[in-house]
Amino acid sequence: MRILSIQSSVAYGYVGNTAATFPLQRLGHEVWPVITVHFSNHTGYGAWRGLVLDPATVAEVIEGIADRGVLGTADAVLTGYQGSPGVADVVLSTVERVRAANPAVLYCCDPVLGDAGRGMFVLPGIPEVMRDRLVPAADIVTPNAFELAYLASGPSSGVNPAQTVTTLDGLLRAVEGVRAMGPSTVLVTSVAHAGIADDEIAMVAVDSTGAYLVRTPRLPLSVSGAGDVTAALFLAHLSAGIEVALARVASSVYGVLAATHVAGAREIRLVDAQSAIADPACEFPVARIG
Repeated sequence: MRILSIQSSVAYGYVGNTAATFPLQRLGHEVWPVITVHFSNHTGYGAWRGLVLDPATVAEVIEGIADRGVLGTADAVLTGYQGSPGVADVVLSTVERVRAANPAVLYCCDPVLGDAGRGMFVLPGIPEVMRDRLVPAADIVTPNAFELAYLASGPSSGVNPAQTVTTLDGLLRAVEGVRAMGPSTVLVTSVAHAGIADDEIAMVAVDSTGAYLVRTPRLPLSVSGAGDVTAALFLAHLSAGIEVALARVASSVYGVLAATHVAGAREIRLVDAQSAIADPACEFPVARIG
């Protein structure tokens, strides 16, 4: 696939495009990374240097790709962290342009907003833009459970975000609420408590064929970038079917996190664990749950 990936970038470590590009390339895909921010490191360190790119600059880079006559040949558009609400306009117009040239293009939106225990960690205005504009335009969305609860609890939904994903039935109802917004395929990461054992973490994937769950051991670490890798890999493998994609993604991401844990590293060990990306063992069974 030819993948236009519009995300953040860091010089040190792995988040955003820095986390997504290598796994996609390792699987043989061509990636056109367009950055929305360029920081020295991810913000989880509490201090960083760099800048949020002006939406006009992001648009200029995309226009330059169009000047080469290749923008319309993209097979997929992948987006993640949005540095400012204005980037949404650039993303939406770009998706529209690519779809006009290639109606089969897939738009995969990783709605990076926040996480359980941390709350929202994006600029004001971005959550609403993500929920009301970007997610409805996507074919595939890959929220974590915290983000799913927010996306499914619009101002008129009457849903309490704190209660949405505490059970598996509630989580599936939230997924269907998001699918009703537009996306046909939803992958939910970091699923816990919803019938999942304390020593496990799960992912749930849903499309028109049904709902599927995979569990992996919970590792005692907290790192950034794993969600970015997950979204990229899910997009890369989805053509093989949602069950196969879920099995491959779970295996690869667990392999990366296990290597990170063994190394005692703060940054995910993408290069060290590249064999788990290129040749996932698919050791974790996928169960149909709906």
